[in-house]
Amino acid sequence: MKNITCKKLYTPNEVLINQKIWIENGLISKIEHLNSDEIAEFENLAPTLIDLHINGGEQFHFTQKPERETLIDIEFSAKKNGVGYVLPTLITSSIDNIFRGLETIKNYCKENPNSGVLGMHLEGPFLSIKKRGAHLEKYIKKPDNQTLREIIDFGGESLKMITIAPENFTNEQILMLLESGIKVSLGHSNCTFERAKEAFGLGVNLVTHLFNAMSPFTHREPGLAGASLSNNQVFTPLILDDVHVATDAARLAFKLKKEKMFLISDALFQNHKKERFQWEEFDAFITDGNYMNSDGNLAGATISLADAVRNAKNWLSVDTKYALKMATEIPAEVMNFNIGKIEVGAKVKFSCFNDDLEEFQYIEI
Repeated sequence: MKNITCKKLYTPNEVLINQKIWIENGLISKIEHLNSDEIAEFENLAPTLIDLHINGGEQFHFTQKPERETLIDIEFSAKKNGVGYVLPTLITSSIDNIFRGLETIKNYCKENPNSGVLGMHLEGPFLSIKKRGAHLEKYIKKPDNQTLREIIDFGGESLKMITIAPENFTNEQILMLLESGIKVSLGHSNCTFERAKEAFGLGVNLVTHLFNAMSPFTHREPGLAGASLSNNQVFTPLILDDVHVATDAARLAFKLKKEKMFLISDALFQNHKKERFQWEEFDAFITDGNYMNSDGNLAGATISLADAVRNAKNWLSVDTKYALKMATEIPAEVMNFNIGKIEVGAKVKFSCFNDDLEEFQYIEI
């Protein structure tokens, strides 16, 4: 039996002081107070962070290179920021490339059952051309039942999430995805408020990145943004970098969404290692700290999930415990994953960090 000790331990219900966590067979077996003569190894311990939207590591981009080497790069790069669970995203590309990505995810998870790769997020290709953002128009498709069925059947349990524009789908096609067990998210969509509300009524309860690449809220047409904000069952992830979403807009949305809001990175690459990127006609380069493409659109984020946690605390006026919840418990709840908490019986994947949230590190015992 092993143990790990800390000055502050972030559990679902409270922050415990001076704690020892006992570990047996990869699971937490007991949590108890430190003896008075014991010195804590770490300042702060929390569940490892969970990023449900991440595109690449420090070197490789999953859509460009849907291979094992990229998944290793994504995991390695994420752990530097305390992120131990990832849902690699494959964006709009050819159907063959989608199948390559799914096959790679399947094999990787089978060969590495204790890895942090949770499956795949397919962001496209069934999107709105008008709201495609940096996605390549040539690969955007209208959904058809045969293609959807092939993706569902081939993806199996490896395909965890799909982003769609509901205005291009029939209700029957949305239900086909939902009934397969895939988490359906609305994004890159120019749908009306009414169509979004209809899709939510079918059982969809997630959008891909609130405010970004969606029909906006206006006083006469509230759009997908308004439908997301007005439905208390819908989860709304944010890219909290004051670029994709202005801080004041994030504060206003948080007042409405509360525990239905969580954090994602949507990182194109991690840790600012990649300054330029080219995949077919998709290009990206760092300008003023952000990835832009030659059309002048944002092309993915540069923040880490650890950055987002720190920003949540500083900008949304929440305490450290709640900021961590937005990157652990809530994304786990969204996907119905049994992770994201420190409690007896939980897996032993942790984040350690200093009090000002400037330095995160992944720890596994």
